[in-house]
Amino acid sequence: MGNHAVVTMAGVTKRFGGVVALDGVDFEVRAGEVHALLGENGAGKSTLINVLSGVITDYQGEVAVGGTPVRFAGPAAAQAAGIATIHQELDLVPALSVAENLVLGREPRTWLRTLDQRAVVRTAREQLGQLGADIDPRRPVGSLRVGEQQLVEIARALSLDARVLIMDEPTAALADAEVQRLFATIDGLRARGVGIVYISHRMEEIEVVADRLTVLRNGAVAGIARPGEVDRGQVISMMVGRAGESLFDAGAHPHPDIGPQTVDGGDTGAEAGMDDAGRAPLLAIDGLTVRPRNRRPGRSEPAAVSLTVRPGEIVGLAGLMGAGRTELLETLFGVGPKGRRAGTVLLAGRPYAPRSPRAALRAGVGFVPEDRRGAALVLGHPVSRSIVLTALRTVTTAGVVRRRRERAAVRQKIAELSIKTPSPVAPVGALSGGNQQKVVFARQLLAEPRLLLLDEPTRGVDVGAKAEIYRLLRRLADDGMGILLASSELPELLGVCDRVVVLRRGRSVADLKTDCCTGEDILTAAMGGTPAGREAR
Repeated sequence: MGNHAVVTMAGVTKRFGGVVALDGVDFEVRAGEVHALLGENGAGKSTLINVLSGVITDYQGEVAVGGTPVRFAGPAAAQAAGIATIHQELDLVPALSVAENLVLGREPRTWLRTLDQRAVVRTAREQLGQLGADIDPRRPVGSLRVGEQQLVEIARALSLDARVLIMDEPTAALADAEVQRLFATIDGLRARGVGIVYISHRMEEIEVVADRLTVLRNGAVAGIARPGEVDRGQVISMMVGRAGESLFDAGAHPHPDIGPQTVDGGDTGAEAGMDDAGRAPLLAIDGLTVRPRNRRPGRSEPAAVSLTVRPGEIVGLAGLMGAGRTELLETLFGVGPKGRRAGTVLLAGRPYAPRSPRAALRAGVGFVPEDRRGAALVLGHPVSRSIVLTALRTVTTAGVVRRRRERAAVRQKIAELSIKTPSPVAPVGALSGGNQQKVVFARQLLAEPRLLLLDEPTRGVDVGAKAEIYRLLRRLADDGMGILLASSELPELLGVCDRVVVLRRGRSVADLKTDCCTGEDILTAAMGGTPAGREAR
């Protein structure tokens, strides 16, 4: 690791009106160092990197790059100084190809000054190759999955030959194999002397990749340490200002005897009968296969999926990127592609094949999608409207919205989920990521579903909000709701779920009880192997 500072920030203070977002923050990034920046949503992380990347220009304090004081006029000036940023919310142009996004603003030209298409594609292949990303550079970015778009964003940032690279939740949408590939890329950048600011809520990542960590709380530095010098409890204590507890204490699964333990499909479908507690499946899927009329690149539609979810049970969906987790949830919520289907799906013993989200909601199925900002929220809408949007029937009479009833329902959900908002009419886009996610939950719960589908429900939320979401899920399960939860985080699957169904290429290949399996078992099944001590059919 290098011993000289590439970036030094001293006494940085920023106020938004009467709110102090940063309060005299000192922060340093050395050459060849991965410096993790931690803190709950609202702690000041985004504000600090916005100062460093030139987004915020009116602040107090000093910033120096390579020992030279700077005050960037904007993001372009920061990039020119060698500071590149990978934002948590992707900044790509969906209508352009992968290659065009990667060279945007730096397009290679022919001697006639026209766009050199061959050079564009060749350059894109080289940039993606650095990450080992198998993505066709000619595909439109809008046709890619979120995880694939994340890889494109990372490749674009790396192509800027940055002296400092800011990574804001870079693995939020990546599966384990892609995370390991990213870590290998980070090791290469470290060896080249690049300083990296690494922002993540995943403590297990920080322990692996970071050389130092700085914790922010309420806009100020709460502590600086090396990962090996502090344990997770101490870091969480610095973040939240109180003694740390396990994220999963409140969400620990109390049903160790629920469901099957099989590999390669097995007894996971509609014919699986009562569990040890005498409960019939709420959701029973047996051999579900979808053959879309118009196949979309990069998708893995269900191909012989079998699984069950019982009332009061949280079932996880695991798998590598492209395994088909999102596609299965979208099919169950009526937003998957149209086409021929085989197999059976039963909801509370009745055939279930929703043709639209409205039909799914009427049947008692709710869905929290992976991309909350793009697929679940209109950021300019007030919190109140965002909450009641899918449950208008609960606040209307003869098609007329009853404002008093609406206000009461909104207040109840805000209090029930501890949503931190200045007002029910505040724009939902002004809330932190964790509170935006709670708004999405509130909207679905107001419709009173019996089955809740969750796609990466804690993506991009801080450790405190994660713990609250886990407590909420356990409370919902204890009240009898069935939950099907897709996640890329193995600790989350093992800590929250009663069982984990592993998908591979659209097919269910394992059904594992979480009280007697490990993350290695899940990953082994996802990669096509047989988990230790278990037999494949």
